Amino acid sequence: MSGEKRVIKKYPNRRLYDTATSSYITLGDVKQLVLDHVDLQVVDAKTQDDITRSVLLQIILEEEAGGMPMFTYDVLTQIIRFYGNTMQGLMGNYLEKNLELFSQMQQKLQDQTRQMVGDNPMFGNHNMWSEYMKFQAPAIQNMMTSYLEQSTNMFVEMQNQMQTRTKNLFSGFPFQPYTPPSSDKDPKN
Repeated sequence: MSGEKRVIKKYPNRRLYDTATSSYITLGDVKQLVLDHVDLQVVDAKTQDDITRSVLLQIILEEEAGGMPMFTYDVLTQIIRFYGNTMQGLMGNYLEKNLELFSQMQQKLQDQTRQMVGDNPMFGNHNMWSEYMKFQAPAIQNMMTSYLEQSTNMFVEMQNQMQTRTKNLFSGFPFQPYTPPSSDKDPKN
């Protein structure tokens, strides 16, 4: 992505204006820009506030309302529970790194497929692609196992960093190990 972001202005009438093309666009057009890896920023035309995240969340909400949602009830409730939690900041970073890792894995699979079949138009056919993917199940399983191992390693590394930071943060405080109170009283009394 380039250093310069494409600016989309959102007006009070809820219309989106692409300053690069000097034209009004739809939320679907913004989605396509994201799919095309265009670095963009959405600003409120009146206040100049950056509202990019809320527009991206709106796109996700529309996608989730469609036929095949990506997030289950359990995933959504877990995400909500992290808000206000001491781990909130770390969770965002963890999810971001996992998505990067997953994208790399997906790209690797696509590259390997292109190397094997080239630009064969037969694989443009959905049924042929489905059959090919069934054949590739063991390879995909191996990639997923590798991904999960890397994700686990990332989580362990994150825990180690937290422990180190905590130790550094509290290194000036004299902590005594916990010892349970002794029972000086005779249990018979």
